Amino acid sequence: MSSRISLTRYLVEQQRVDGLIPSQLRLLLEVVARACKGISQSVNKGAIGGVLGSADTENVQGEMQKKLDIIANEVLIEANEWGGHLAAMASEEMDGIYVVPNRYPQGEYLLLFDPLDGSSNIDVNVSIGTIFSVLKKPEGPAGQNNGVSEQDFLQPGNKQVAAGYCVYGPQTTLVLTVGDGVAEFTLDREQGSFILVEDNIRIPEDTREFAINMSNMRHWDAPVRRYIDECLAGKEGVRGKDFNMRWIASMVADVHRILTRGGIFMYPWDKREPEKPGKLRLMYEANPMAWIVEQAGGAATNGKQRILDIQPTQLHERVSVILGSKNEVERVTTYHTSQSLRQPQTE
Repeated sequence: MSSRISLTRYLVEQQRVDGLIPSQLRLLLEVVARACKGISQSVNKGAIGGVLGSADTENVQGEMQKKLDIIANEVLIEANEWGGHLAAMASEEMDGIYVVPNRYPQGEYLLLFDPLDGSSNIDVNVSIGTIFSVLKKPEGPAGQNNGVSEQDFLQPGNKQVAAGYCVYGPQTTLVLTVGDGVAEFTLDREQGSFILVEDNIRIPEDTREFAINMSNMRHWDAPVRRYIDECLAGKEGVRGKDFNMRWIASMVADVHRILTRGGIFMYPWDKREPEKPGKLRLMYEANPMAWIVEQAGGAATNGKQRILDIQPTQLHERVSVILGSKNEVERVTTYHTSQSLRQPQTE
């Protein structure tokens, strides 16, 4: 048992050996992990805890909130606002940013999160999760709200200093990167600690699995249709191998499967809302997941460019997402770029 490495010990070692984790960031990540434990307990109570069902309210995107959406959002805010590590927070469930109140010390980091990804799965007991991203507060002239403004959050994903997610499934699993590979921890409920179960996770470059909502096929753009048609053709087609489809409708669960055994996840642009570049949120979902996947040897694009290089223009910006095994992501991205080259230029 003495060889078991807790999350705290792992972060301390990263701080001591690699110098990647300043003290404030280490403490922030420990607080986020504790908040995830609290959310996990609420999820596990299910119907007996009175947490299932809709809350009869909508979030900023106009989506009906579940009771657990609101609970998870409150848990993350209350856990993180007083520790002295953060200047402000932003959530998929809130309209604007949440600045750390004056009564608490203010730190140098910004925390963004999707408090409960995969909400449609809550009531049917399918895996859901929390996604989070940490940015450094930019230096410069102080703005409003105690020196923090919404503009401070609008940094490309390549500026992240930490990112992770927690899956609430058969086990509660925390996956984390601070820019030096990806580590996975499992919650030991008896000890109350996250224990390291795998370090330096690597995603296979090739795969036989794809994850996409096939019911939307008729709305997809030609490059996505081409890729999926080739997968469905199996070994009789141009790919020369059979593929399996997986779709959980919970990004954390789909990405965790890819991290575990490879695959490609796609939530592409479609023709139903052509003015929107995609469905998933750049700041709360795409950026942290893209960095985790890249740190594990995979790739992540919006079909045309690397997700981590996209300059956000608004807090709740949406984006098309293609991520996972490197060779498959590059294949779909090539189909998009070749289509763009064939399109006539307008003056």
